[in-house]
Amino acid sequence: MVTTPTGKARKPAARKRPAGAGAQRTPARTPGARTGGQAAPNAVPARQKPGKSSPGGLKLRERWEAFMVLLEGSGSQATGSSYYMILGSTLGLTVIGLMMVLSASSVEAIANAAGSGANVANTFDLFVKQLGFAALGVFAMVLFSKFGPRFYRVMAWPALILAVFLLVLVLVIGEEVNGNKNWLTFGPVTGQPSEAAKLAMAMWLAMVLARKKGLIAKPIHALVPAVPGAGILIGLVLLGHDLGTVIIMGLIMLAALFFAGVRLKILFLLGAAAGVLAAVMSAFSGNRTSRISAWLQLDCSGGLCDQANAGMYALASGGWLGLGIGQSRQKWNWIPEAHNDFIFAIIGEEFGLLGTLVVLVLFGILAVATVRVTMRHTQPFIRIVCGCILVWIIGQAAVNIAMVTGLLPVIGVPLPFISYGGSSLTFTLAAVGVLLSFARTIPEREPAAT
Repeated sequence: MVTTPTGKARKPAARKRPAGAGAQRTPARTPGARTGGQAAPNAVPARQKPGKSSPGGLKLRERWEAFMVLLEGSGSQATGSSYYMILGSTLGLTVIGLMMVLSASSVEAIANAAGSGANVANTFDLFVKQLGFAALGVFAMVLFSKFGPRFYRVMAWPALILAVFLLVLVLVIGEEVNGNKNWLTFGPVTGQPSEAAKLAMAMWLAMVLARKKGLIAKPIHALVPAVPGAGILIGLVLLGHDLGTVIIMGLIMLAALFFAGVRLKILFLLGAAAGVLAAVMSAFSGNRTSRISAWLQLDCSGGLCDQANAGMYALASGGWLGLGIGQSRQKWNWIPEAHNDFIFAIIGEEFGLLGTLVVLVLFGILAVATVRVTMRHTQPFIRIVCGCILVWIIGQAAVNIAMVTGLLPVIGVPLPFISYGGSSLTFTLAAVGVLLSFARTIPEREPAAT
């Protein structure tokens, strides 16, 4: 009543204050809490607004950012996990490679000896050699993992000069194998300097492009001296007619330019020029033309399609779980060089689809860990080297697997860590050592904005 005394009129006002305070506290309650009555008007929009930020309603950009955060990792845990992911996947692939080289090469040695009536005492000769190169490669991996980025910057120019010298030496006194002149023999040891040139080119390109910094946006600074310097190595390998290695080296050069921040238009033009050059080189080479014809099933005369067809038969006969280790039938001289370029087909035949997926998963783990290391660092040199090695190993694996599965013509590119080849295994493991070195390196913080 209005006629009440003044003291009594103040009591209803005192009761309204708590009600107002309670209404202000209501939005702070959890959305599912009961209020004992109707919810305050301000609580309804507070519950509706966060609807789009729920996991089911994330926008495409938010999902992409969440994926990149997951891929990159965070803090010291990302450093340790990336290191062990690289190390574990590499050792796993190397062990699988040794096992498959033993399975394929020993059978080939027995079959060849039985056909020629020779002694089979050297049944495990190729496996023993591969085991020795694996030990040498693991030693190089551990050794390279102990050095820091400054060491690789200093060694970039000497490595490039040594690679050029060895490639010139191949053209002078090298040996020719299957139409490719890319082998050097020093006593009982035979190797391919082109494998060492891949690592040298990655370090040199990273050192040169990292010094460009802000000038990399200008085409002249983006291309010179990176493209001419890498072009010397690529040209020397091309003179030895090893088009497969040239393709991988070209991918390394494009990767270096990409991770350095060169415009995509320039990369597209370089890629188009490389494609035209590869087409011209193939058109004027009878060996390469016959391989393309066999790939397209246009000309299978003289057994040109036998290797590719036998590889497909091996993958098909493996089924889901394979025939069992050592039980491959296609490696009994049906697939030439089964322990080398087509070893992925033997994996599919003996271990089935499951075995091939294990190999792909290990390469995927190596790729994800390398991307993590690349994203954690802000130094251009480290990012470019990691990008080059990533494209080198994963790109070469993709080309080999595509070749075995019939997606590309047979171009003679080995499967990293798994195919037989001492120089390939040694320098690929050495490149992994560089990745391990950068995985252990503490990222430099960007200077604070003033």
